[in-house]
Amino acid sequence: MATRIQSRFVALSSSPQRTASYWTTMAERTSAGLLSMMLEPTPAVAMTLPAEVREKLAELELELSEGDITQKGYEKKRSKLLAPYIPQIQGVDPSLQIDNRIQASSQVVLPVSKHNKSRAGNARDERFRSDLHTEAVQAALAKYKERKMPMPSKRRSVLVQSSVEACTPPDTSSASEDEGSLRRQGRLATSTPYQGHSHAAVEHWFNRVIQGSSTSSSASSTSSHPGGRSVTNSAAHAALNANATATALADLMAHTQLDNHSAPPDVTGLSERSSIHLERPQVGSVRGVSRSYNHHASMMETADVQQPDPNQPRPEGQQMSPLEGEPLGVATNWPPSLPAALQRWATTHPKNPCLTALDNAGKPVYTLTYGKLWTRSQKLAYTLLNKLSSRNEPLLMPGDRVALVFPNNDPMMFMVAFYGCLLAELVPVPIEVPLTRKDAGSQQIGFLLGSCGVTLALTTDACQKGLPKAQTGEVVTFKGWPRLLWFVTDGKHVVKPPKDWHPPVREASIDIAYIEYKTSKEGSTMGITVSHSAMLAHCQALTQACGYTEGETITNVLDFKREAGLWHGVLTSVMNRMHVISIPYSLMKVNPLSWIQKVHMYKARVAVVKSRDMHWSLLAQRDQRDISLSSLRMLIVADGANPWSISSCDAFLNVFQARGLRPEVICPCACSSEAMTVAIRRPPEMGVPPPGKAVLSMSGLSHGVIRVDTEEKLSVLTVQDVGQVMPGAVVCVVRVEGTPFLCQTDEVGEICVSSGSSGLAYYGLPGMTKNIFETIPVKPSGVSISDRPFIRTSLLGFVGPDNLVFVVGKIDGLMVVSGRRHNADDVVATALAVEPMKFVYRGRIAVFSVSVLHDERIVVVAEQRPDASEEDSFQWMSRVLQAIDSIHQVGVYCLALVPANTLPKAPLGGIHISETKQRFLEGALHPCNVLMCPHTCVTNLPKPRQKQPEVGPASMIVGNLVAGKRIAQACGRDLGQLEDNDQARKFLYIQDVLQWRAQATPDHPLFLVLNSKGTVASTASCLQLHKRAERVAAALIGRLNTGDHVALVYPPGIDLIATFYGCLYAGCVPVTVRPPHPQNLATTLPTVKMIVEVSKSVCILTTQAIMKLLKSKEATAAVDIKSWPTVMDTDDLPRKKCPQTYKPSTPEMLAYLDFSVSTTGILAGVKMSHSATSALCRSIKLQCELYPSRQIAICLDPYCGLGLALWCLCSVYSGHQSILVPPLELESNASLWLSAVSQYKVRVTFCSYSVMEMCTKGLGSQTEALRLRNVNLSCVRTCMVVAEERPRITLTQTFSKIFKDLGLSPRAVSTTFGCRVNIAICLQPNRLGKLAEQGTSGPDPTTVYVDMRALRHDRVRLVERGSPHSLPLMESGKILPGVKVVIANTETKGPLGDSHLGEIWVSSPHNATGYYTVYGEEALHADHFNTKLSFGDTQTIWARTGYLGFLRRTDLTDASGERHDALYVVGSLDETLELRGMRYHPIDIETSVIRSHKSIAECAVFTWTNLLVVVVELEGSEQEALDLVALVTNVVLEEHYLIVGVVVVVDRGVIPINSRGEKQRMHLRDGFLADQLDPIYVAYNM
Repeated sequence: MATRIQSRFVALSSSPQRTASYWTTMAERTSAGLLSMMLEPTPAVAMTLPAEVREKLAELELELSEGDITQKGYEKKRSKLLAPYIPQIQGVDPSLQIDNRIQASSQVVLPVSKHNKSRAGNARDERFRSDLHTEAVQAALAKYKERKMPMPSKRRSVLVQSSVEACTPPDTSSASEDEGSLRRQGRLATSTPYQGHSHAAVEHWFNRVIQGSSTSSSASSTSSHPGGRSVTNSAAHAALNANATATALADLMAHTQLDNHSAPPDVTGLSERSSIHLERPQVGSVRGVSRSYNHHASMMETADVQQPDPNQPRPEGQQMSPLEGEPLGVATNWPPSLPAALQRWATTHPKNPCLTALDNAGKPVYTLTYGKLWTRSQKLAYTLLNKLSSRNEPLLMPGDRVALVFPNNDPMMFMVAFYGCLLAELVPVPIEVPLTRKDAGSQQIGFLLGSCGVTLALTTDACQKGLPKAQTGEVVTFKGWPRLLWFVTDGKHVVKPPKDWHPPVREASIDIAYIEYKTSKEGSTMGITVSHSAMLAHCQALTQACGYTEGETITNVLDFKREAGLWHGVLTSVMNRMHVISIPYSLMKVNPLSWIQKVHMYKARVAVVKSRDMHWSLLAQRDQRDISLSSLRMLIVADGANPWSISSCDAFLNVFQARGLRPEVICPCACSSEAMTVAIRRPPEMGVPPPGKAVLSMSGLSHGVIRVDTEEKLSVLTVQDVGQVMPGAVVCVVRVEGTPFLCQTDEVGEICVSSGSSGLAYYGLPGMTKNIFETIPVKPSGVSISDRPFIRTSLLGFVGPDNLVFVVGKIDGLMVVSGRRHNADDVVATALAVEPMKFVYRGRIAVFSVSVLHDERIVVVAEQRPDASEEDSFQWMSRVLQAIDSIHQVGVYCLALVPANTLPKAPLGGIHISETKQRFLEGALHPCNVLMCPHTCVTNLPKPRQKQPEVGPASMIVGNLVAGKRIAQACGRDLGQLEDNDQARKFLYIQDVLQWRAQATPDHPLFLVLNSKGTVASTASCLQLHKRAERVAAALIGRLNTGDHVALVYPPGIDLIATFYGCLYAGCVPVTVRPPHPQNLATTLPTVKMIVEVSKSVCILTTQAIMKLLKSKEATAAVDIKSWPTVMDTDDLPRKKCPQTYKPSTPEMLAYLDFSVSTTGILAGVKMSHSATSALCRSIKLQCELYPSRQIAICLDPYCGLGLALWCLCSVYSGHQSILVPPLELESNASLWLSAVSQYKVRVTFCSYSVMEMCTKGLGSQTEALRLRNVNLSCVRTCMVVAEERPRITLTQTFSKIFKDLGLSPRAVSTTFGCRVNIAICLQPNRLGKLAEQGTSGPDPTTVYVDMRALRHDRVRLVERGSPHSLPLMESGKILPGVKVVIANTETKGPLGDSHLGEIWVSSPHNATGYYTVYGEEALHADHFNTKLSFGDTQTIWARTGYLGFLRRTDLTDASGERHDALYVVGSLDETLELRGMRYHPIDIETSVIRSHKSIAECAVFTWTNLLVVVVELEGSEQEALDLVALVTNVVLEEHYLIVGVVVVVDRGVIPINSRGEKQRMHLRDGFLADQLDPIYVAYNM
């Protein structure tokens, strides 16, 4: 087997002639892909500077590249250093010397060596660099034509960063933590292969496999699905600026596809489009079905289930067999335990150095000897066990857990504390020092400490002083942490044990020795327990594998608290009496060469580093000829498991080979917190096979198979081996998901280890422990390979030739998108290979995946440099998207740039990935640039619905009969059978009723109007109203003809009502019009003008104030004031009695016109006849049981619909007193309406949703204050919300909940429904108190839950409350007496069955008689007001409401004893959005969006050229605007399966709302297209 695979791998060359490709110039490429040449000063120029100046300049360079100083500070210091020498540097333009850092600075300061002829100026550029990968990325980008995308438009204020720190460059140190992206330090390397194995030796079988693989860069994943859309394939328009016209915008969006498709983009994401790459053929999908896809098949019944590509590569090798390491040798002198080893050395070699600690200047601070370590550990152990007590009982017992909180620059105190705990038989739990209460991940550490039962924390005096303190002076309790006692371990706090006290030094047992913390991909922290025996066995295995000998010197750069730093620098070193030189992280930042200097100074034999440390030393590499690394026999690269470490290793060797570094001493190793050291390359003296290198196809890796690629291909990953398996261990590779089957030899899987030298369990987590620590790998036959449990290491890799272990990634960085695996670090490397990095900080980038719509989506977040321009950053982002698509064949879902220094940091620098992801999902990242590409990468949307041929109405009825379903028809009580002593019935006309009441009950109060202070502004009794009406009539008679239309432009009040009846008395037709707003004439006056013109009004009646306004100078700017008809003011009319009131010849004559603007922005007037008016009043009187002794409070606008009827008609007809509260007054006094209801003890009240919203928002926190003012709402029996829409359940429930404390009954609030054709179809009458006992009231309104997905298909499917995709619908009230309702099919006009969705049709005596328009469209009139069913009852004349809904017979009975039919309104037919063949209601999408983030105050959606546009009002800081883009896109995808095309973030109050509180979405759309919204941010999702 080994020989068979051998031919696939090319071994690394051990010859000194390494390629210098890392250090050859890679010219920076501009966004257009052109090369710009670097300045390269001659050696003579560079050498004119003294060595110390060059050193200081190099340090400055490093500081700047790491973000430790600002650009300004850098230039200041640099010019200061260079000032004395400027005259000496001849021929160099001074501007280049100072300002042109990008081009020239590093060449000026760095001597030109043979390894470093010229380097790009940005010192960080080599960091992730592999020239090979950079070239691959540039080649991929060259395939794209240079095109512009529509840039997001942003308000200026958003461009200005708010925080001061945002302008300081961040700490760009890469992660030393294995947290996310930064571990792939170098970028891909080109290492010269061993000469012995040529390409010719590759077997014929393998050639065949490469040819058969479909996943080379020519067949990308995005090309496979029809929904791929090019990120930059918009035509070469100029980027949009803020005031681009709507046409330019529409044009641009229509061109955001490839040239051969002219149709505008579709929100489906699935319309037939060509793929991202013009060159690519359309092939079958190379994306497999997502892992969780089958589970969700039922959720997405019409889902387009993608089949895995039949051409994808599959493993073809033999079954792998477990790989055993050499046996663990048993040396006779090995100690029985680590404390025993320490005791031995303290006795035999007490003066031998154990540890040398350095300060930030690199000077040795202290050398701890073995004797000192023993005595100090003993002291601490004695103190902990005997001197700490609570309530006279010892605080600690053997086996208790103790937190070790030591800073990274104090290894000595840590070592004493660690061994002190071991001697006291306590369990140390080393953790990071918490800096603030908001440290990233700090809360999770707290959970770990809590679950471990930690009560004591050991720390140093200096560290304890630096911790944040409470006012008492004690250390604060950090968020999520248990209460801790802090104990300082410095000398003065510990006591010397008595002579006769000796710590128990026992043989290594299976008891827990220590707990090491590990952070998972999701951010949760687990504690891994390590037993005494495993700790000792691991030290023995490392000693054998590394050939450690007594007294050796080792340099350790790593964190000594965990993983390799702890294993080598604290544990194994003591077992072998080694001398550790510990290099603190803070020293590395100041002097990255420090570890190399210490290796040279102490002639260290071994150094333990990460590839980051090698990279940093290259940046700071100066002409120090006296450094020699010849003493090194082993350079352990602790993150060798990171595939990108190879470039740092190769580059380091290139430079330092001349300083005595031998190629074979570089020893990468693979570690895992659970399994400890998994594999390590052995030092050369062990006679092991030569190291290996594999150049693998990334495409193959994404399918989990190993395919060797030629280095010329674009998508390759070059990996080095991490050596052989550890002594005494068995390694195998198993499938990542599902049953742990053994992999085939050419398959990538998770490496599993079984050995006595690994962790035991996750502390306190038995379930997770079983999954990870007790895996039993099985063969394909199902037989387990051994009885020993294996530990999953979370390393992805395979076993190569010569039994070398190769690692290609980690589970933590694994992103499975559409069934293909991608590694976060590979994506980072690709992003950083795009262009010179002028725009983002190289070390500050995070890549992770989020789950949206049942699949993983890739998100890239980077910190943007403060000096990067908007357009440059956007250009860079779009090129990153292209590069990742080309190299990895995967789309990026979201790319966000955040201000400098704002991403959460891991303890040792680098980005805290899980915290970044958390902030992204919570909308707390505050990016300054964001680019969403859902069209490109969301390929698993359900199929668009295909319209089926309609079933005929007759078949529908037969089907319903067969199914036992009744026809959906219902009616209110029969008017004919209702006996009542209604005197008003005698009168045919409402004006006659007023005259009768003026004679019969002249002083009976009818109206009472309140002002904003709550005092009575005006009142009117029957006689007063009649007299005022007469005056108006007298003024009109003679001037106007009978039947003339008169516009009434009044503020809400008695004047309006009086002139309404005055018109009726004079035989004129009143048209109520809302007066223009004095502060907003430009938008409100044209509406007034339009109603006056459309209604053909010959005269305007108004007040003096409004009359002046209509003819003012300001009005001239808005309308042509000369074209107003006659304007009369009625303020001071003479007290004239009209000779006689007009009597209409027939009740069918027109009484008044009701004009309003619909939610779709259409101005329509409906005609109300006298008979309809009387019938309406009678119906409302019967339903609400209104009579003269009753009082009702009305908080509605009086200009149209039910508001007009309740203000002007009902009181006169029924004789009850109306307390009128103009809604406008609530803006200055929110409690006005409720105070009035309480004051007058009103039983029945009417309001609109906007009033209810004002009360919930304005009074939500003031209920206590209202109670103190004696506001009591227990009198309210019915509070009806007047609406022409689906009931807003959330708002009504919130209202009921808030005012429950003021006595409002939860059953009091109910909804009504009316529309243009019939303003009162449903009203819920009062249902409480005596009337309910008498049985005259109806049942409570019912709520049902329907499946939102079925609703999109025009079906009603009832589901349980709380089930996924459930939508609550509340009954719209009880159908009024005399009203009949039927549900009809919108297409066939046939009747539908019970619980079927269709259009609500209504028949009643108070239906309006038709539309009144300028053009009098007869067809529209006939269709809406005069239509018949096509089957069944074909005689009744119905009016179409234009609303979708359904009827459902409930189990409740109404007053007549019959079962109650509930009417549920779903939404307006005109407002629905037809998307992907389905019908969406805007309110559903809007509800989801509002729920997605606390700062979204309001939302409205509409479509525009097939794009779904979402407008959100931001309630909060403008810095939050860009957070909303991703959240809005996510929630609409998840809940509605729609891709949002444009997200517009606007200020509060921008979304227009009419007087009924309904959103005017079409007005908003017009404003958006005319660019009148002044948006904070507009994002175009690609």
